[in-house]
Amino acid sequence: PDLAAIAREKAGVLATGVAEGRRIFANTVKYVLMGTSSNFGNMFSAAAASAVLPFLPMLPSQILLNNLLYDTSQLAIPTDRVDPEQLHAPSHWNIAFIRRFMLTFGPISSLFDFLTFGLMLGVLHASPPEFRTGWFVESLATQTLIIFAIRTRRIPFFRSRPSAPLLAATLSVIAIGVALTISPVSAALGFRPLPWQFFGVLALFVLAYLVLVEITKAMFY
Repeated sequence: PDLAAIAREKAGVLATGVAEGRRIFANTVKYVLMGTSSNFGNMFSAAAASAVLPFLPMLPSQILLNNLLYDTSQLAIPTDRVDPEQLHAPSHWNIAFIRRFMLTFGPISSLFDFLTFGLMLGVLHASPPEFRTGWFVESLATQTLIIFAIRTRRIPFFRSRPSAPLLAATLSVIAIGVALTISPVSAALGFRPLPWQFFGVLALFVLAYLVLVEITKAMFY
């Protein structure tokens, strides 16, 4: 009986270890998919904007700040929940899948970048600092919020809830990004305050972006 109990205990430890390893791998893949798709979209947007605009679409220091805030929000990914079906079978690195994901979802990010460019130039008649500020805020919002769609094949929040630290980190980073554009250091960072109308349209853009990503995700999988 003692040997049987020890065997059961060891089996339980092994099963827990396997499940934890699969959870860690699943969360790692979330970051890889998010990083490759958002970076591909931003790179494409920056290249297109630089080709047609008479000024830099975003200053190097602003790009670094954007990336710092974005990556800081993703430090909470290891705390995230993993859907049960992701723990039922082992997963493997699939570079072809990551490439297809990047080429599918990256252009969606670029689409809303271009809509933001049109809003800033065609509607708000923004100056270069205002343009950079608008793209900084939109880019930070879309590329951080996309984690909630990428983290699961289910409908986010309704059928798959993120961890509280991930939710708090993502929303906090967006709030910090917006606050920096109106803070006393905004001029030193090259930012200018944006009209309230921009944030109203941005909310619609973000909502449309997440809906389009969910539709694309359903077709992709």
